[in-house]
Amino acid sequence: MEHKLINYYKNYNKGIIELKRRTIFFIFSIIVFRIGSFIPIPGINIPVLSKIIYSNSSGIFDIFNMFSGGSLSRASIFALGIMPYISASIIIQVLTLAYPTFSKLKKEGELGSKKINKYVRYLTLFLAIFQAVGLATSLPFLSGMKYFILNPDIYFYFIAIFSLISGSLFLMWLSELITEYGLGNGTSILIFISILSGFPSTFSKIVNQFHNNEYTILQYIVVMIIIVLSIFFVVFTERCQRQITIRYAGRQRGSRIYSTQNTHLPLKLNMSGVMPAIFSSSMLIFPSTIASWYLGKHLDNLNLLCKIILFFKFSHIFYILLYATSIVFFCFFYSQLAFNPRETADNLKKSGAFIPGIRPGEKTEKYISNIMLKLTCIGSVYMIFICLMPEFIKNIFNMPFYFGGTSLLIVVVVIIDFITQIQTLILSNQYDVILKKSNLYFNNKKK
Repeated sequence: MEHKLINYYKNYNKGIIELKRRTIFFIFSIIVFRIGSFIPIPGINIPVLSKIIYSNSSGIFDIFNMFSGGSLSRASIFALGIMPYISASIIIQVLTLAYPTFSKLKKEGELGSKKINKYVRYLTLFLAIFQAVGLATSLPFLSGMKYFILNPDIYFYFIAIFSLISGSLFLMWLSELITEYGLGNGTSILIFISILSGFPSTFSKIVNQFHNNEYTILQYIVVMIIIVLSIFFVVFTERCQRQITIRYAGRQRGSRIYSTQNTHLPLKLNMSGVMPAIFSSSMLIFPSTIASWYLGKHLDNLNLLCKIILFFKFSHIFYILLYATSIVFFCFFYSQLAFNPRETADNLKKSGAFIPGIRPGEKTEKYISNIMLKLTCIGSVYMIFICLMPEFIKNIFNMPFYFGGTSLLIVVVVIIDFITQIQTLILSNQYDVILKKSNLYFNNKKK
């Protein structure tokens, strides 16, 4: 008995040590990420860049600045952020649906996933080169960027492009290390830390406005209540599931008859996560950025194209309708990527499982597809409400709402996934301890 207790506590301590090791690596990775976001590219006048980006907060560079943790405004080597890696992952996921070659790789298990990850890395390199060249060569031509580069020559552009590419690839490597040796998904964690790093400046703006009596206390209280209710609503919705009852047929092995077992197939209300909001914002913000560039150079020559592009401003009703439509489209698109009803129906049929009252095979696929359609419709409405809520608050209360719907959604979802990851790690260690304990007990009994 004493020997079993000693082994139990040894295995328990191993689980605690593993959790501590992962936590220390996680904290160290965040420190490295934040230090790198303050390392500037040589030869850039950083105050000029920061002034232009913060004054033009409605452009696509503001989105990149938010996802890179302010690295773009500081002309850091991490200015591209993790976005090339995310874009490459999404493109490869689309190819797994469009091309049979990638679909076969996805079904090959660990070997296939390694090949897919290799393609993702190659595509990340290509996108990083493309974005680095575009960013380094286009920024100096913006209005107000006359003294952006201290010495614009071929050596500067080479160093800038090489630094941006190296920083993006380093973040890809760091995110994979966090996923493997840290806590949670590395890509989501880096975006979460980037958004979280902007909160202190946001609170300082709110405090300064409060001291300057720009808004009343009642307005701030109402906004804070809305933020708390929004967080509660996001947490509640992200935890919602539609559980489909699954029943396994009774089996007979020898003289023993195993009774039917019931389990559940959980379908999340929001299967697409935060990607629809991210890609919709990036896609629709691009026309307004083009308009601001054009107006900065040709103030006296406003043609019809420029006037049409101005419809893509944040507050315009056309932009709001198009933004909501794109969110719905990406919600349905990513739901199909995350969950395939046909594969699920085939797997249930092969394992001898069925949905009560539904025939296996095609009928099961249609039943699951109908449930997914309803869940995706509700999830898209929920995401539209969260993403457009800041605009409605600005118009109703006539005051700035610094906590964007996209950033609020990302922060809450990543925290939920982070807590789930820790709970899973603790439970897995506990199960290991229980299994080893039962093994020891069985071996001792045999002896």
